[in-house]
Amino acid sequence: MSEFDPTPPRRNFYGRRHGKTLRHSQKGYLSEDLGSLRPCGITVQENPDRTPVDPATIFGDGRPVWLEIGFGGGEHMVHMAARCPGVGIIGCEPFINGVAMLLGKIRAAGVENVSVHPGDARDLMDVLPDASISKAFLNYPDPWPKARHHRRRFVTPEHLIPLARVMKPGAEFRVATDIPDYVRQTLEEVPPAGFDLIGESPEPWDDWLSTRYEQKALREGRPPHYLTFRRRP
Repeated sequence: MSEFDPTPPRRNFYGRRHGKTLRHSQKGYLSEDLGSLRPCGITVQENPDRTPVDPATIFGDGRPVWLEIGFGGGEHMVHMAARCPGVGIIGCEPFINGVAMLLGKIRAAGVENVSVHPGDARDLMDVLPDASISKAFLNYPDPWPKARHHRRRFVTPEHLIPLARVMKPGAEFRVATDIPDYVRQTLEEVPPAGFDLIGESPEPWDDWLSTRYEQKALREGRPPHYLTFRRRP
């Protein structure tokens, strides 16, 4: 689990990359802002040898680095960045409409301690060094409700073992979901990957900001569930 693998992986990607037509302002955010916020050396095209990318080169200092996996519309990521200016937050999201929404929120909030990877989180985890992430968030991930699609969920060894490798011992991994079967799979799959369960609650964390996905779940009568894990030494 601790050995860096320089071999460029071949893997499938499931899910949407594009949605409805972007507004003119959103196209502007992508063309004007994404380039300066996007970490270099993440994609296979940019980094075919998969040389490790030190987060210090992303933020330019030795601050703690957090990771948000699938930031949706970006409200939680921007909230945490504003709340914790001494931390650098990398967000991964392959859905370009969500990326455009995040960039608009970054502009509005004026936060500067963020970096945006508009792609698969696995590509980023491929090149992050061991024990380089201090906290990770998985908020309302795609539930893939059909049983034959459960292997596509993030909470599988394909994703969790690389995540465990890049997280510092003692680092916190948070999962929020409104899907009972996703809770079941999370509790089954995350501990064997190298994490201890330290919290399971229907109440959110003290610094939580409710997202559009959570609000939709509440409107439709699906109660949220919050799970907290700690990376095992």
